[in-house]
Formats: sequence, structure tokens, C-alpha cells
Amino acid sequence: MSQRYKEHADPKTKEWMERAEKRDHRIEHIFRRVLHIVEILIATLTILALLAALGVEVYRAVTQPEYFSDISSFLHHILTIVVGLEFVRMIIDTTPANILEVLTVAITRHVLLSQDDPWSIVACVACIAGLFAIRRFLIRRSELKEEMLEQD
Repeated sequence: MSQRYKEHADPKTKEWMERAEKRDHRIEHIFRRVLHIVEILIATLTILALLAALGVEVYRAVTQPEYFSDISSFLHHILTIVVGLEFVRMIIDTTPANILEVLTVAITRHVLLSQDDPWSIVACVACIAGLFAIRRFLIRRSELKEEMLEQD
């Protein structure tokens, strides 16, 4: 409710409204906590799946001599794992810069692995340029500095 209404309300109504606000604040805090725990759980499960996928790739590389004969398949699997790791980083620390990095890695992976027509590659390069422009012109410098300090 508005502050103006609170000033003119009777004491019982004020007390009821204050208790309701406190209760709403506690419920919101609990929801945020639960969502944070679920995010960490999803990130943990994703990391475990990525480690398993990496283990499978290492096992195949060691046991199958013809494994490296098809380099595009190798790159596909390894770059998929890299995109997955960037996704986990984005889940754990959701910032505009992290989201742009995940998108950049995913688009770059597509450019490297695709056998599409040249216009598709040009579109992907334009998307990457757009992401860099967004990072340069739309994200505040203070946010980027904070991220750099947190990473050290």
C-alpha cells in the first residue's frame, strides 16, 4: 500500500499491514533461497554429466585408434562440453557479461562445426559482432569492473 494511505489508516490497520509486509518479505526470501538451491543443484548435476561426457571422450580417444580420424566429431563433442561448462557458469553467476559469453561461445561453436552456406556463417559473425557491441555499449562499465574483480 502507499505510504500516504498508511499515514491516515487507523493503528490496527497499520499494524496488520506491517505484519503482512513482513510476512510477504519472509516468503519472498524463502522462495529466493529455494530457487538458489535448485540452481546449484542443476549446476551440480550438469557438471557431473559434463565430467561423465568428458570421461567417455577420453576413454574413446585412448581405446579407439581411429577416433581422431574424424576431427569434426571430436570438436563437436569437446565444444559441446565447453558450452555446457559456460552454461553452468552462467547459472551460478548470472550477469549480463556471463550471458553474453555463453552466447558467444555457442555461436562460435556453431560457426566452427557447421557446414552451412556462407550466408549462415556471415549471419553468425554478425551475431557475434552484435554481442560484442552490446557488451561494449549497453553494459555499464562498473558492472564489468566488478566482474573482473570477482574473477581474480
